[in-house]
Amino acid sequence: MASPFLYFPGERLSLPELTAACLDGLLIPIGEGFMPADAVETPWMRARSLAPLLGDRWAAVRSTAAWVHGGLAVEPSRHRVQRASAERARPLRGGRVLVHDVRIAPDDVMTIAGVRVARPERTLVDLARSQDADDRGVARRWAGAAPDVAEGARAWLARHPRFPYGKRADDLLAAVRTK
Repeated sequence: MASPFLYFPGERLSLPELTAACLDGLLIPIGEGFMPADAVETPWMRARSLAPLLGDRWAAVRSTAAWVHGGLAVEPSRHRVQRASAERARPLRGGRVLVHDVRIAPDDVMTIAGVRVARPERTLVDLARSQDADDRGVARRWAGAAPDVAEGARAWLARHPRFPYGKRADDLLAAVRTK
């Protein structure tokens, strides 16, 4: 079903028509589509804008999931996706996508606007345990701005004591909590 607030190339308008509407200031790009320039960007809109990219086999994770949940203000230039289906899928192609082909646990995924997205607490854990300084910076800012998500992430880590690099994530979240 087409959304009245999201436009994807080929649904109602072609890519050149959508791009022209952006030049006229009527639309702005979001995810894989476009939305009216005066519409409010919500988690539903962000998630739905990724539907053509994710399909039913992939879930938005890490910085992409943080953007959907509102923990990251600006859409990432490369979307992070992880396999959410039990069967292996052909990896997505393109410079805008970084694929993690390990299946994410079904309990760690939620559905927003028909799109699979990693839960906020799992997303924060993944960002906090990352080796990437930008990911850890996002985790610090998000944990500081949303203490309930940070507490949920620490509880998630307590339930998964052998999770890779969990200590790194717990240390970062504990340091934010004490500030």
